[in-house]
Amino acid sequence: MSFQAYLDNIETKTGLTPRQFVELATEKGFGPDTKATPILEWLKSDYDLSRGYGMALVHVITKGPQISAKHVGTGGTHADASDTLWLDGKASNPLNG
Repeated sequence: MSFQAYLDNIETKTGLTPRQFVELATEKGFGPDTKATPILEWLKSDYDLSRGYGMALVHVITKGPQISAKHVGTGGTHADASDTLWLDGKASNPLNG
């Protein structure tokens, strides 16, 4: 599953976009210097997100939307269309058109 697909599935499950999760995390005091564990605990407790889905959000909360270009355009299982994740909701993603 691509990184973007993880984020899209989180939105389907929770009704919240990745950007909304970043904003909620900021309100809780989570940011670039936060370790994964407290973020994962929050996501599991409040949203019942598993570790795999939680780690996708940990990345965008602590590192932003930029990802490695390693899988971009490869056509493999984990291939993403861009090295920048779309955080504003899957329905508005121009790459889903």
